Amino acid sequence: MGCLVSTPKDSGGNRRRPGNIGEVSVYVPGLRIPKSVDFFQSLGGHLSKTLVERLTALRTRIVVMAGQEAPTITRTRRKTATQHGGSTLADLHQALEDYLPVLLGLVTDGSQLQYKVQFIWVNQEDDAEETAMFNAWYEVLSVLHLMAMLLLSQANLLLLPRTSADGYQPKVSEESRRASIDIFLKAAGYLDCAVRHVLPQLPSELRRNLPVDLAEGVLRALCLQALGQGVDIQLGMAIDSTKATLAVKRRLACEMVKYWQQAQDNIMNLPLSNGWGEKHRLFIKWKYIEAKAAAYYYHGLILDEGNTEKSHGMAVAALQAADEYFKESKRACEVFNAAHPLSRNPPLWGTMKYLSEKIPKDTSSKVRINRDLYSYEKIMETAPTLPDFALALKPDEYQLPPADPSWNENVQLSHIGINQVNHDKR
Repeated sequence: MGCLVSTPKDSGGNRRRPGNIGEVSVYVPGLRIPKSVDFFQSLGGHLSKTLVERLTALRTRIVVMAGQEAPTITRTRRKTATQHGGSTLADLHQALEDYLPVLLGLVTDGSQLQYKVQFIWVNQEDDAEETAMFNAWYEVLSVLHLMAMLLLSQANLLLLPRTSADGYQPKVSEESRRASIDIFLKAAGYLDCAVRHVLPQLPSELRRNLPVDLAEGVLRALCLQALGQGVDIQLGMAIDSTKATLAVKRRLACEMVKYWQQAQDNIMNLPLSNGWGEKHRLFIKWKYIEAKAAAYYYHGLILDEGNTEKSHGMAVAALQAADEYFKESKRACEVFNAAHPLSRNPPLWGTMKYLSEKIPKDTSSKVRINRDLYSYEKIMETAPTLPDFALALKPDEYQLPPADPSWNENVQLSHIGINQVNHDKR
């Protein structure tokens, strides 16, 4: 059950897109925006006035905040104070957390109320301007997606280098890096819950007609992106640590490759044709190539520790592959930044700042042959296979909250009303 309405992209002006999103450490493919719904018209005859008013107030707050902030929230603002204190991102996230338990009352125990309200959201990655469905699970899915996107936006702000107190090279503090890992795992938890526990609640026909923003492949790709960027931060911290061995760094780099490869596998065949969607695909492609440069570099260093001619030859091939992937990643980065909406790189820091200096230097010093004799294809053919490690970083275990207690009060009121009717009949 549940009716689907998709509005073509040329039908209105609800989808406002910035021309430039500024510095990007973490790509967020726009924020889907909810449109107002009339709960009184749909639910007035089924729920208490108090509960309908509460649903209305909670959702209206989200509609207003998201509508005001979505066009600018993906820009690289540092921290925006609001009249309630804190940041816009945190306030909107809290509003969604407040709304979710009350919303879930519509779907508890297979309630038919889940089909009474038409929920409408403005898309970003889909060709359709907006998608409306008479299904409350679609609303739950949209809420979880927006909560995850807000966290990725927060991580982006944390991972933009700031000028240090000593006035030297801009950098990201260790506190921000550690906080970002927690945020990535939390965002991945929302997305993992959406895929495993919410999507299965929708009938197959509605699942096929979801906007591409909420397609299973996109949700999985975003989850893997969050985990991949979390491992990237871990690798950067390992590089800064005197205790981390080459083996630890290689393992992290190889795990990062697998996360980005799986993200690309999930997204590559989806119809991401407009600005946000195509840019999303280009971001994942860039990060996948970048991860391979890091993995081949550390694999090459470990192979070079061997004493045999064979291990030295394999080390040379791995380092050459790292150098080629590094150059290719710079080209992929340029393509990503040039795609609309335009973006730019923050000052280099962390993993790639280190590798941008080390890969060319170590490759040239280790390789004793004339590299010009080897084509890109030849280098890739001779590159040794990367080791296969089990993925260690997992999404947080997020569970949907129980329905708000106000629904119990509504059930009690309903029973009182039924009993009163039966008494009157007697």
